[in-house]
Amino acid sequence: MWGLLLALATFAPAVGLGLEAPGASVLGLAPPATTEARGSARGSTPAPQSSPVQPPAGKDNGTSEQHVRIRIVKKKKVIMKKRKKLTHPRPMVTARPPVTATPAGAVDLPKEQEPGCPPLGLESLQVSDSQLEASSSQSFGLGPHRGRLNIQSGLEDGDLYDGAWCAEQQDAEPWFQVDARHPTRFSGIITQGRNSIWRYDWVTSYKVQFSNDSRTWWGSRNSSSGMDAVFPANSDPETPVLNLLPEPQVARFIRLLPQTWLQGGASCLRAEILACPVSDPNDLFPKAPALGSSDPLDFQHHNYKAMRKLMKQVNEKCPNITRIYSIGKSHQGLKLYVMEMSDQPGEHELGEPEVRYVAGMHGNEALGRELLLLLMQFLCREFLRGDPRVTRLLTETRVHLLPSMNPDGYETAFRRGSELVGWAEGRWNHQGIDLNHNFADLNTPLWEAEDDGLVPDTVPNHHLPLPTYYTLPNATVAPETRAVIEWMQRIPFVLSANLHGGMNDFSYLHTNCFEITVELSCDKFPHENELPQEWENNKEALLTYLEQVRMGITGVVRDKDTELGIADAVIAVEGINHDVTTAWGGDYWRLLTPGDYVVTASAEGYHPATRNCRVPFEEGPVPCNFHLTKTPKQRLRELLAAGAKVPPDLRRRLERLRGQKN
Repeated sequence: MWGLLLALATFAPAVGLGLEAPGASVLGLAPPATTEARGSARGSTPAPQSSPVQPPAGKDNGTSEQHVRIRIVKKKKVIMKKRKKLTHPRPMVTARPPVTATPAGAVDLPKEQEPGCPPLGLESLQVSDSQLEASSSQSFGLGPHRGRLNIQSGLEDGDLYDGAWCAEQQDAEPWFQVDARHPTRFSGIITQGRNSIWRYDWVTSYKVQFSNDSRTWWGSRNSSSGMDAVFPANSDPETPVLNLLPEPQVARFIRLLPQTWLQGGASCLRAEILACPVSDPNDLFPKAPALGSSDPLDFQHHNYKAMRKLMKQVNEKCPNITRIYSIGKSHQGLKLYVMEMSDQPGEHELGEPEVRYVAGMHGNEALGRELLLLLMQFLCREFLRGDPRVTRLLTETRVHLLPSMNPDGYETAFRRGSELVGWAEGRWNHQGIDLNHNFADLNTPLWEAEDDGLVPDTVPNHHLPLPTYYTLPNATVAPETRAVIEWMQRIPFVLSANLHGGMNDFSYLHTNCFEITVELSCDKFPHENELPQEWENNKEALLTYLEQVRMGITGVVRDKDTELGIADAVIAVEGINHDVTTAWGGDYWRLLTPGDYVVTASAEGYHPATRNCRVPFEEGPVPCNFHLTKTPKQRLRELLAAGAKVPPDLRRRLERLRGQKN
């Protein structure tokens, strides 16, 4: 649960508190043509013919070095870096347990590869590091704990968090092993190669073995020939490849034995195991903890059509507290639907804060999308049941849920399926734009202005305008991005969370809204059977974060003479270099942690007013209202505009002011 730790951290008085730093686009060498290498147990290793990285002969100390030039594109700067790459000596190969073996034979693959059992949990970390073993590893960073589907490497080669399990080069019979800890029905395997910008390593074929005690093993056999099945694996490092077993096997341990791999490369893989739990008649193993949720919600993945249907069902079930609206369309014309939930849907109530959740910025990150669909079902159900917490939330807050910011990308990912979509497919919109990095950079000009001492006198510390280049007709701005920006400008949001994406700094600097990015899971597109547990993991945090909008001060800035609200009045808190402004009715919200604050309200044509406001530890918000008096100049301007005569007292004050000025 990301919960209170994130929620409380959001209100620190600083600019640009995004929890995710902007990513860099790294361009490496083009992948080489695929050739194969085999382990020495199946014949001597042929001399390498081609390789993406060919190190020179080793030095006396057993290391070799190579200079590799890469091009790093980060924001708008292009940097050429020269890195030194070291290959370190490797320890001895570990011994293998005895296995029963039969001659190898190609596997009879089903015509259509459809996964039956759900994933065991390598990608989602349900399988712990202690359950993974290997015959050998090139380094700790390439150990078996890194052999998880879709795991990503760092920028530096050879760091502690590399992008696969890789056996030693001298390991003639490499293997990668998973301990399920319980009797398990294994039905299939999904593999990838090594994630790296420096090397190209992947396994091209492998065998599979099973054991109940990790000592005696049997293999998966070809149903037609009876020989050990050899499964085709990968032809590139990233595309997941699914192989179903000819016959599912019940065992505790499963072992993958690479047979061939890219020539010049190493035996490296990332994997997920498809497996179903089975009962233990002898009760020899501890029972696995039951995972799930007691909430009667729709736990499945929803494509665009199913998402619309579900949102319509929620609206029909709770018509008095819900409203569905669209903020725009995707590049392919799919609407960006929002579910609004409030006791007065469709209108901004004076003094009621607006909060939002956004998901699906990356189309292949499906968990955030499903969590928001589950949240709207839950809020509707609990409101109808009279739950006091939900009733207060929807009575005092206007909640907006955008489950899919990138519906085009999601449809691409959905067609591939949760286990085969990979790390990148469906990430971008249909134009190939990464929406995560498509919002204007407002940080850099603000930081430069701060360094030059121009903030806040010359350059404001809030509501920074869009850069000129960003507003040009030929600017590379996705329609989904434009729709969200216009949405931000139209509604006075106070608090937001993005599940997941980098628009948090933009939101904070361009509008009043404080936003965080929430990284939900190691598994971008979890299997449907994991959704109930993911809901339980995040439900309390989703509710608690919405409730944080009550922490701080709120009020209305009014004209002292007319009692009308003043729009766009500036609320400044002493000691915090970021101001907020009032909405069109004069109401405002300022998120603050407990403490005593000196708050000033100012507006064009009015004298500023300052007062002390205390935020207690008890749940707020604390009222902090202001009445502003018009300046003589503003009163004169309004009188002249109305065609009225200037009162004598005002005329005398203006004359005195002119005299003082002269």
